[in-house]
Formats: sequence, structure tokens, C-alpha cells
Amino acid sequence: MPEIGQGEPEFARLGQIMDLARHGASYRFRFVPDANVSPLPLEKLLADADRWAIEDFEFYRTHWAVKDVDAYAALWGTVAGTSMPGPKAFRLPTHKLQSHDLVAVMMPFEAKFTPVYETLRQASADAGMRCQRADDIWKNEHILDDVLELIWTARVVVADLTDRNANVFYETGIAHTIGRDVVLTTQNMEHVPFDLRSIRALTYYPNREGLAALKDGLSARLETLINAS
Repeated sequence: MPEIGQGEPEFARLGQIMDLARHGASYRFRFVPDANVSPLPLEKLLADADRWAIEDFEFYRTHWAVKDVDAYAALWGTVAGTSMPGPKAFRLPTHKLQSHDLVAVMMPFEAKFTPVYETLRQASADAGMRCQRADDIWKNEHILDDVLELIWTARVVVADLTDRNANVFYETGIAHTIGRDVVLTTQNMEHVPFDLRSIRALTYYPNREGLAALKDGLSARLETLINAS
């Protein structure tokens, strides 16, 4: 964040320092802002300085400081104005960066959905993106941790609600809660929960013509989302 009163835009950015390396007596690094966090007005940080462990004088001095503070926990209270509790059943991988070309697919792990998944992969490729499903990766001991990391790092989440799969419903709720763009797909609108009926969904038939239409529809939607960001 800039010093207050120096004529610069008075907001801070939350992100990560990457590629830190020493060059002689200096250090070089790359700062990567968190695309999910809007710029933070300095007046709000000043009002909640104790939450960030920032001394008043630090807002008026150019310096580096390392704070023993969970920035994301401090963020909820500063921006929302109230303390926002995190999930108790799992831990979101907030240290991971979002991949702007990643499409995460939430769907039942059944053989009959293999052609559907391949269609979603093709649609993603057509939009210049890559597509993954939780069973494509194995980074963690618990599959839910892989699912959470996939949702957290994705630019877009595609959720196929066909057959009313409880896991997909749960994962869709997580994606909505953390602010991901979610594209709903289904073979039957009756399988879409009432609370989600007001959200547009791509309906399709699981045959050649239906999957071709699904591919075109998803590709077009992904391009719209990318261009809007």
C-alpha cells in the first residue's frame, strides 16, 4: 500500500510475493495481486489497524514490515465490517493462487459421464482454457482437499447437476460462496434444486447432437466470462 497523503491512489492490494531473488545488494520479486480481492481503501485499513497489526506511524512511512497476521482473516473483518466466520468442516487453500485459464468440473464420477466430460474439455480448449476434474489430480491424501483446491484455483467452475448428485450440490455451494463464476449444466431441469432454478443452466441430451450443442454453448459462455473479466 502507498503512504497516506502522497498523492497516490489510497488503496492497498492483497497478494503474494513470487520469484524472490537476491541481486547484489538488492532483492527483486514479482508481486501477484489476488484477483479475488478488490483494492482495499486505506481509510478502512487505518480504522482497523489493530486487526492488521499495523502501527499508526506505518501509514506515513515507506518501509517493509513482516506481520504475524492471517491477512485473509483480517480481510473479512476489515472489508465486510463484521467478523465473517470461516468453514469448520474444511480449510480453504487460501495460500494458492487462482489460475485464470482453469475450468474446474464438478460431476458424478460415473462411466456414463465420460463423453460429457470430454465434451467439456473440448469446449474449454476452444475457449483457450484447460479443464480438470478432481479425479485428474492426486495432490492430497483426502479427495475433498483436492476438490477444494481445484475449486479455489479455478477461474470458472462447471457443475453438472444431472441425477441430483449430493457431492456436486455441495461443491456447487462452495463455489458460489467463494465467488467463483459457476456454469450449471444438466440433462434434466427437474434435477436442478429449487434454489438454483433462477440461474440459467445449459441443458443437453447425452447424444452426439446434444453434446455438440453443449460444447458450443459452454465455449461461448466461457469466452463471455473471460472477456468480461
